[in-house]
Amino acid sequence: MAQSASRAYITQLKQGIWLYFFLLIFEGALRKWVLPGLATPLLIVRDPLALWLIYRACNRGLFAGNGYLLLSIITSALGFFTALVWGHGNVVVAVYGLRIMLIHFPLIFLIGQIFSRQDVLKVGKMVLMLALPMTLLMAVQFYSPQSAWVNRGLGGDTEGAGFSGALGFFRPPGTFSFITGLASFYGLLAAYVLYFWLEEKPSVKRPLLIAATACLMLAIPLSISRTVLFETVLSVLFALVIAASKPKYTGKILGAAFGTVCLLGLLSTLPVFQTGIEAFTSRFDEASDVEGGLKGTLVDRFLGGMGSAISEGEHLPFWGMGLGMGTNAGAKLMTGKTDFLVSEGEWGRIIGEMGLLLGLITIFIRVHFTWKLSWQAFALIAQGNFLPWMLLSFAFVNVIQGQWAQPTSLGFSTLVAGLILAASRSTIKPKL
Repeated sequence: MAQSASRAYITQLKQGIWLYFFLLIFEGALRKWVLPGLATPLLIVRDPLALWLIYRACNRGLFAGNGYLLLSIITSALGFFTALVWGHGNVVVAVYGLRIMLIHFPLIFLIGQIFSRQDVLKVGKMVLMLALPMTLLMAVQFYSPQSAWVNRGLGGDTEGAGFSGALGFFRPPGTFSFITGLASFYGLLAAYVLYFWLEEKPSVKRPLLIAATACLMLAIPLSISRTVLFETVLSVLFALVIAASKPKYTGKILGAAFGTVCLLGLLSTLPVFQTGIEAFTSRFDEASDVEGGLKGTLVDRFLGGMGSAISEGEHLPFWGMGLGMGTNAGAKLMTGKTDFLVSEGEWGRIIGEMGLLLGLITIFIRVHFTWKLSWQAFALIAQGNFLPWMLLSFAFVNVIQGQWAQPTSLGFSTLVAGLILAASRSTIKPKL
C-alpha cells in the first residue's frame, strides 16, 4: 500500500512538471489571446506551480539538497537583504528577483530526480509534435500584418507582438510573448531532432522526425532570428563530437546530412521559404554591420559581455543596485517603463543587481553547474548514452549566460537542465 502511494505521489509530481512544460509553451498564448486581461499576473503563472512542486517533494523527502542549492539560497537571501537595506528598497521588486535562484533553479534538480529517461524522451516526442502547428502559426504570423489577430501583443495589444526584422517583415513570436521564446523552442527542437536521427532504435516514427526536421529548417528563415540559426549550428557541432568519439555513428550523421540536403532542396522551391531566406539574409547582414561583423555577432552577443560585466562591476556599489532591478518587470514596477535599468547582458545584470561579490558567486554557481553537466554528459557518450550531450547543446549557453530575468528564457533553461540530469541521473551527482 505504501509503495503504491509513493508511486502515485511521484506520478502527481511528474504531472506537475508536465504542466510546467505546457505552461511554458502556451503562457504567451494565454497572455495574448485567451486571457489578455490577466497578462501581467500570468507572467509568473509557473512560479506558484514550481513552488508547490518543491514543497510537495520536500514534504515527502523526495528532494535531496546539494551544494549548489545551499550556496544559491544563502547568496539569494543575502542579495534580498542588501537590496532592501542598501539597494532600491522595493520589497516587491526584490521578491521578483529572488524567485529566479530560490524557486526555478531548485526545480532543475527536482526534475532531475523525479523524471526518468523515458520521460525525457516523451518530452522530446511532444516537442517534435508541437513543431508542426508552431511552424504553421509562425508562417501565418510572418505573412500577416501586425494588426492581425494572430499577431496580437500582450494584453491584446493591437500594435502587434512581432519584433523588427527585415524587408518589412517582423520576427514572429509563435505562441510565446516574444521572439526569445520561439527561438528557445526551436533550439530545444534542434537538440532533440539530431538526437532522434542518431538513435539506434528509433523512439519516434520516421515521418514525424522528417516533418519536424523540415519545420526546423523552415523556422530558421521565417523566424528571422540569428539565435535559431546559431542554436541549430551548435547542435550540429555537438552531434559531430559524437561522431568523432563513436565512429559507428558517422554513417548515421552522413545519412542525416544527405537527407537534410535533399529536404532543403525541396523546401527551397517553396515561395514561403525563398521569401524567408531573403528577409533572414538581409537582417543578418544589417545586424552584423551594426554589431561589428562576425565578432560582434558571435563573440559579443553570445558571450554576453562577460568581461565588460566584471570590469564595469568594479564601479558599482559594493552590494549592487538591488535584486530584481535589472528585470523588465522590476523596471516596470519602479519606473512604469520596461527599460534596462541595470544591463541588457545577463552577467552585467547579475553583478549590477547584487554587486561584485554576490554577483560573481551567483555566476560561479551557474558556470560550475554547467561545467559539471558538460563533463558528465561527455563521459556518457562512451557508454552509448548521448541524450544528455545533445540536450547540452541547447542548455550550455542558456544555463551559463541565458537571460534568466526573462521568464520564458528562465523556464527553458530550468526545463532542459533538469532533463539533462534526468537523462543521466545514475551518473551525475551534482555536488560542489
